[in-house]
Amino acid sequence: MRNLLLMLMLICASVPACTQSPTANDADRKAMESSMAAQAAAWNRADIPAFMKLYENSPETAFLGATLHKGYGPILERYTKAYSTPEQMGTLTFSNLEVRLLPSTCGAVEFAVVTGNFHLERAAKGEAKKDDGIFSLVWRKGPEGWKILLDHTG
Repeated sequence: MRNLLLMLMLICASVPACTQSPTANDADRKAMESSMAAQAAAWNRADIPAFMKLYENSPETAFLGATLHKGYGPILERYTKAYSTPEQMGTLTFSNLEVRLLPSTCGAVEFAVVTGNFHLERAAKGEAKKDDGIFSLVWRKGPEGWKILLDHTG
């Protein structure tokens, strides 16, 4: 019994703590909110490549709107074709942002969901007919920080 207790103590001591502090959670939320503000600023200066820097550069990254676009390249191409002029892009604002951190079983945060509303103020609509809508974004925290894996905008 004594050996079993000693073994359990050694195992528990060797397992790293994997909880995330409330301060870290606040920092993650603020990082995503700041990234969203930078993304809107990139859009508003008609800089689609800078706007796309928030997406994970992966063939698995997905955008779901009227149709599914999978992969960083096809998503970039979709934005470039749908919004070919600054007039079509207009001015983007986000509102009602809600960040939900999704802790793993041990408490560390690797994924998050961000929901909110978007509004485009623009004179030329082009192919894109909708000026207001809602979105949900699935984010993953990796070596390059928080990146969008799935964008569902409607």
